[in-house]
Amino acid sequence: MMNLSRRALLGAGAGAALLPRFAIAQADNRPTISIAVQKISNSNTLEVLREQSNVGERIFFSSLWEGLIGRAWLDELKSIPLLSTEWKRVSDSVIELKLREGVKFHNGDEMTAEDVAFSFGSGRMFGDTPATAQGRTIPVRGDGIPTRAGRELPPEIPAVARRSWPALARVEVVDKYTVRFHNATPDVTLEGRLARYGSEIISRRAFTEAETWFDWARKPVTTGPYKVVEFRPDQLLVLEAHDEYWGGRPPLKRIRFIEVPEVPARINMLRSGEVQFACDIPPDQIGAIEGDAKYEVQGGTILNHRISVFNQSHAVLRDARVRRAMTHALDRQAIVESLWAGRTLVPKGLQWDYYGDMMVADWAAPKYDPKEAQNLLKQAGYKGDPIPYRLLNNYYTNQTPTAQVLVEMWKAVGLNVQIEMKENWTQILDRNGERGVYDWSASAPFNDPVSCIVNQFGANGQVQQVGLWSNEESNRMAVVLETSTDHAQRKQAFRRMLEICEREDPVYQVLHQNATFTAKRRDIKWKAAPAFAMEFRANNWGG
Repeated sequence: MMNLSRRALLGAGAGAALLPRFAIAQADNRPTISIAVQKISNSNTLEVLREQSNVGERIFFSSLWEGLIGRAWLDELKSIPLLSTEWKRVSDSVIELKLREGVKFHNGDEMTAEDVAFSFGSGRMFGDTPATAQGRTIPVRGDGIPTRAGRELPPEIPAVARRSWPALARVEVVDKYTVRFHNATPDVTLEGRLARYGSEIISRRAFTEAETWFDWARKPVTTGPYKVVEFRPDQLLVLEAHDEYWGGRPPLKRIRFIEVPEVPARINMLRSGEVQFACDIPPDQIGAIEGDAKYEVQGGTILNHRISVFNQSHAVLRDARVRRAMTHALDRQAIVESLWAGRTLVPKGLQWDYYGDMMVADWAAPKYDPKEAQNLLKQAGYKGDPIPYRLLNNYYTNQTPTAQVLVEMWKAVGLNVQIEMKENWTQILDRNGERGVYDWSASAPFNDPVSCIVNQFGANGQVQQVGLWSNEESNRMAVVLETSTDHAQRKQAFRRMLEICEREDPVYQVLHQNATFTAKRRDIKWKAAPAFAMEFRANNWGG
């Protein structure tokens, strides 16, 4: 082993300083990859509180955004320490977390408890909305962030925040690396809420220094392994390695997400070498792609269900019997077999096995029963009035052919459902005109019913926020799920919500469990997660 004196080291350093910079710079041989996706962002932003979507999950949650508690994307989506190293319950309504030290944001600042508290504060998340607790309201702590032109939160931000955190009262800074989350009610799901999307941590300084909210939202400063260098809405997103990433140097130099709505075009780009990955591949294309030994298709079922949502206020759908008839008219298994080649399944309603003891095991989706559907329509006095079906063109894999099958199944029992093609989600949810039925999907960001049926169909859920449906008893059951610490009571409340939402006063109908398939070059050593998210940390790259 060679030993160098301090003088020798200084001399070597001085000599090196005289060399041209390129002579001592280490070459960055990490690859740049390109990924063809159906859509990059529905909101034309990269702010997780605004882009709560399947397409956002693919990009955001394994590459850009990080929370205190994470998900092991390649290990059954288990909860794991991420920006916090440990946590403990102080009470039924308070949880304390120790932060990981030395975490750097994309702007080089160290993450501290102040950033965490700000991430969950009124200036970034809740606005002036109150925490709710069984009919009482608790003011949200102000955080002294000045309001100026262009900095006001878009109204959907507090709406989404209260969907995820209805009763969060404040985040206490205990010390530089310790925080306490204080809820206004008992909540057995606080750990899950911290792991769900929408609970990621941002740089307070970057947020407050941005000229406008949209300037922030199109280039958010977070802690993830990759950072935003270019974002052209509806076209391109380029992420670059964050080399100060706390989890180690990212394996890729750059990741390019290219928006390509048409399936054949995505596949052709893969075959031509323009991209290395093509997402959202329909099952009927898998055989042709894998017929070439250079390519493979990975993926399968994920924690997301394809559903349809009803507008309770529509003149025809106001009668629950018509909605119930629509649920009984569907042969879900036929859809799984014909359009998905048996690669997915019909689930037991809006729930998943990973709910564990909260799973209602003896539940089932409404049975395929055309005669029952016809009887219900007769009882309702339905006369064939049209029911509008607002539809996007294959935003979801197989969306358009599925819609065509649904319309034929409804027609077979006497329902007059008419497809109306729309260009975007704003048009789908627009209150003007006739809202009847539309397609959606429902995810379970953590392993409790609160994460899905309450989050999406409770009083704070999007369906009620946009005025499509409401049920007083269901809302009472949602409060029980959110605030009770009694397991049996919570499970009974969940069962009752399923009974109301799927059978008695349907707000949605589950079609099938969703599945996602990604085509790639076979020589790239990468694994698909059981989620939309694509993992590109060092543990999932060998290409």
